[in-house]
Amino acid sequence: MINALSPAVFLDRDGTMMEDCDYCSDPKDVRIFSGVPEALRSLKSRGFKLIVITNQSGIGRGLMTVEQYRAVEAEVLRQLDDLIGATYFCPDVPGQRSSCRKPAPGMILQAKREHGIDLSRSFFIGDKEIDVECGRNAGVRTVRVQTGFQQDTTSSTADWVAKNLPAAAEIILAET
Repeated sequence: MINALSPAVFLDRDGTMMEDCDYCSDPKDVRIFSGVPEALRSLKSRGFKLIVITNQSGIGRGLMTVEQYRAVEAEVLRQLDDLIGATYFCPDVPGQRSSCRKPAPGMILQAKREHGIDLSRSFFIGDKEIDVECGRNAGVRTVRVQTGFQQDTTSSTADWVAKNLPAAAEIILAET
């Protein structure tokens, strides 16, 4: 019996799929970018597992609780019609020794183990260079979007740069 691994698209959350509201702790602040549900649907229909990989240092800084984070996560999933297969978050603060905080690949490697992911056929979409570094550290191809706080992508080391997540999805679909 052949146990086929699946490709995945790993997605940063804040600034990539939704507006970055700076330590988003209230579900009322969730604003999914235009075209994101349709783009995710097209990726999923092509066999990609969709997995969110997000740093949430607001938890480690005491600015929100895990329960508040989970309420925001539930609202994101509700607005995206449950297209997301899994969500991984890291509460660690910058400068803290961490195997999960991006750019460390810990969350991607955990998802690989838990969901049977073929990293060689997978991608990471994010709005910051730290997302690109995380993807590279895990061995996946990367697309940097220009929708977050860090919109200047001239020095990005991403495999591709896209205006937004729908444009990133088009790149991925054209490459596979």
